[in-house]
Amino acid sequence: MGQPVAVEQSAGGSPAIVRFETNRSLTGMGHERFTSADQAKGPRPAAVLARRFFESGQVAGVHVYGNIISATLAPGATQSGLDEIVRDLYQYWKPGMVQPTLEELLANMPAEAAAAPVESAEDAAASGRDPRIPAHLWERSRLGRERWMAKQG
Repeated sequence: MGQPVAVEQSAGGSPAIVRFETNRSLTGMGHERFTSADQAKGPRPAAVLARRFFESGQVAGVHVYGNIISATLAPGATQSGLDEIVRDLYQYWKPGMVQPTLEELLANMPAEAAAAPVESAEDAAASGRDPRIPAHLWERSRLGRERWMAKQG
């Protein structure tokens, strides 16, 4: 599932730098620089890619701008396999992977989400709420409305 990213690999300004050009923008118009895996936090494509590069053990630094990725190789490392990391960035499901069971998915769910009460459509309608709107969104909207009303005085 997902689509492979088209990637073109080229040499950088020195033998320790590898450049990749993709068919997708990873940062929009901003620069993102990572010198360790600890800096690559969050779900942003550039951060995910940097984490995967650092996990390979071949990279000491990553710079991403739009669709251009510059990777500084670690001492003694080679660039082999790095293009596959970029190509598979959006591949969520690969051949040979086994789909998790419902029990496995529920075991990984946070406790507060698992314990959330399920409201029936009749209960939602009786409370004056549209049953098509999930209860957590309705509650978030209600709290936002209360904050707005408090600001209005």
